This record gives sequence, structure tokens and C-alpha cells, in this order.
Amino acid sequence: MIAITHIGLSVPDLDQAIRWYEEVLGFEKIAGPYSFDQKSENEYNMTNDLQGQEVRKMRNAHLTCGNQVGLELFEFVEPRRTQMPKGKYDGFFHLCLLVDDMEAVANRIEAAGGKKTSELWNTRKGKPYYLQYCEDPFGNILELYNKSTELMYGNKEN
Repeated sequence: MIAITHIGLSVPDLDQAIRWYEEVLGFEKIAGPYSFDQKSENEYNMTNDLQGQEVRKMRNAHLTCGNQVGLELFEFVEPRRTQMPKGKYDGFFHLCLLVDDMEAVANRIEAAGGKKTSELWNTRKGKPYYLQYCEDPFGNILELYNKSTELMYGNKEN
């Protein structure tokens, strides 16, 4: 079996992002924030092995949501990570969230500094299966589903 345990997102301000994901989307912080400073670590350390030797300072925290999939937020302090220009999608593209009330969640995202970036779309004619794209205040694309991926796309004819 393979399952997704967590997704890692880079954000410019870890504390602000933790608050935003907790208050707006109901995530729960379960660990951190942790701080890494290369100067106070052994020459060979896990962070530099995973993230690369150029990372000198960073912070991260682990959050969780209702289905036990985690969200790990990273603030790369030194050097700062630059955000991908709009329309350039190399690697990570979006995070999709299953929500009970799409309109309410999209409105909360917008009211808390994010954006609605698409209309509400029906993905299957005759079925109540909807999606909508939004963006968090840090520029990450959030896709909202009102049904699971299995229901949205399983047994769907091309």
C-alpha cells in the first residue's frame, strides 16, 4: 500500500501561515515550529542532507487535517525561496482539500487574505460533484472538492 502522509509547502512567514491554516481551514498544529541554524548543527545533519547544503536557516511546523494527512509548512529564512512566477508550474502545482461547504470555505479564504481564482465548476453532468480553485495569501493554489477523488473521477467515462 502507498498512501500520502503529508505535503510540504514553502511559505514566506511560518507563524502567519500556521495561524491562517488553523483559523481559516481548521488545520491543527501537531509539532513545531522547529528552527534550523546551520551554524549550530553538526557538519553532516539531516536538514542539509534533505534540503541541500545551501540552506543555512529555516523553520518548519507540522499540521494535520480531518483525514490524518499532514501539511508541513517551511519558511526558508536563509536563503529565502523565491516564488514561482504565475503560469510557470514546475514541480508542486496545488493542494486539493475535501470540504463540506465549498462556498463557505471559498468565502473564508477570500475574507482572510486569499483569493478565489476560478468559478465553481461541476465535473460530472448530472452529479453534484464540484471543484473550485483558490489561493492562500502566500500564493499557493488550493483546489476545493466537495467529494473525494474516487467519487469525482472513478468510473468516469472519458
